[in-house]
Amino acid sequence: MGETTVTSVNEHGHLSIGGADTVALAAKYGTPLYVMDEDAIRTNCRALKNSLDRHYAQHGLVLYASKAFCCKRMYRIIEEEGLGADVVSGGELYTALEAGFPAQKIYFHGNNKTADELSMALEAGVGRIVVDNIAELELLSALAVAAGKTADILFRIKPGIDAHTHNFVRTGQIDSKFGFALETGEALEAVQKALTMQGIRFAGVHCHIGSQIFEIDPFVHAAEVMLGFIQKVRETCGYTIGELNLGGGFGIRYVQEDDPKALESYMEAVSKTVLDFCREKELPVPFICIEPGRSIVGDTGVTLYTVGGVKTIPGCRTYVSIDGGMTDNPRYALYQSSYEAIIANKAAQQKDFTATIAGRCCESGDLIQEHTQIQTPAVGDILAVLSTGAYNYSMASNYNRVPRPPVVMVRGGTDSLAVRRETYADLVRNDV
Repeated sequence: MGETTVTSVNEHGHLSIGGADTVALAAKYGTPLYVMDEDAIRTNCRALKNSLDRHYAQHGLVLYASKAFCCKRMYRIIEEEGLGADVVSGGELYTALEAGFPAQKIYFHGNNKTADELSMALEAGVGRIVVDNIAELELLSALAVAAGKTADILFRIKPGIDAHTHNFVRTGQIDSKFGFALETGEALEAVQKALTMQGIRFAGVHCHIGSQIFEIDPFVHAAEVMLGFIQKVRETCGYTIGELNLGGGFGIRYVQEDDPKALESYMEAVSKTVLDFCREKELPVPFICIEPGRSIVGDTGVTLYTVGGVKTIPGCRTYVSIDGGMTDNPRYALYQSSYEAIIANKAAQQKDFTATIAGRCCESGDLIQEHTQIQTPAVGDILAVLSTGAYNYSMASNYNRVPRPPVVMVRGGTDSLAVRRETYADLVRNDV
């Protein structure tokens, strides 16, 4: 994992994904089009599961972070591969349940879950509800008692780690909307309260320090901080926490300059810290969960577009216009995220052209990349943007009343539809 290995150039000089010709896929399904290599997704699932099992003696669970990419097909894949699921909304929970995913292997996150969502989770019997704040704890307790149920919970903790990532996706430091702070004593007070509440079984703690992290040290440090808190709870409350969820955030390669570490490097370093700490402090090794999302699907997908225009502004730049944009990939507009682009029908040729890839929305900021190298484009070419498996379909919108693209999955070189293309009728379905 780390390098994008799902794409290649075939004998026609076209970009291929999972053994399928992207130009042929564009002709068959139309553009814009998300294409994902299902074999690569499954390979990534197995790599994560095998590594976790090996380092923690099968005393743990990999939870797929649904927010990265969510549809019924994806839940069926992760169930078949032995993973659990992390959901962050009633919609993600509903999708998982509709796919037949086992509720006991679902962990429900979110910083402001509604009463309806919490009731839905209780009724479904989800494995864990990750509580974000005292108000939610009190609401959940009341709902659980009224329903005659007991909610198994984790507390989301802010370990105060600077993960050296984009400000918008740093979630482990004290100034974050997520979780309980350690520094203020808030987290310990929450644990003490939970241990006395009806309808609540306090099972463990969770942290997530950010996303697209390339360094290993922040993960190691976060594990140390969380284990220190587990030890403090044992000393202060006489209660031994049995579960530690260390979140996700492993970086992937979007462009050549990105240098992600091998997954095994993260797992080995963190597990050594966990096992050594527990041995030294005579703590039982907790059940370990991790929550990868991007590192399972991010580099397994590409998005295909048709070039509709090439507009050169002398002394400035050349805009290459595509039939998609921020409606199917808002990440450049949000984060200035880097991507690699290729003219799929000219993939064997040199990249000799500097382009700004412009979307179709009535918005000047609707760009996919600026001043990026691609093959010389022409109207009608198929342009591919790589590593779009995570946070593209899941963040897509209907801005300008643009229908969302379909998702095609390729397995063993054979393509099949996972999500249908939205129609104009879909756009007005809920209008009254």
